[in-house]
Amino acid sequence: MKSPTRARALKAGYRSGLEEDVSNELKSKGVSFGYESIKIEWVDHKVRKYTPDFILPNGIIVETKGRFVAADRRKHLEIKKQHPEMDIRFVFSNANNKLNKGSKTTYAKWCEQKGFLWAEKSIPQFWLDE
Repeated sequence: MKSPTRARALKAGYRSGLEEDVSNELKSKGVSFGYESIKIEWVDHKVRKYTPDFILPNGIIVETKGRFVAADRRKHLEIKKQHPEMDIRFVFSNANNKLNKGSKTTYAKWCEQKGFLWAEKSIPQFWLDE
């Protein structure tokens, strides 16, 4: 069964409550943005397409994540390698979540190790000002 937050987000056209929250925040700040408005090809033994969550006017791509599973991490490493010109950043529901049970590495630490900028819950104003 869908959570009330997810059901509300789906009704509003988003895939998660966090995506809807970030969208509402951007709107309240008067920031124009694209939501899932581009597709980025990347190769994984076959051509795949990645649809980023948010594209800011300055070109920054923001991906929102509640869960950051191994397949997502691998995909983003490949995209970064194949498209180094793209500035992809993450907004996590909880950046202190561990990658998996028993791991000491958090989502935030993984981003830092791999060269991705990250934030928790919302897009920092300085990202919008860049």
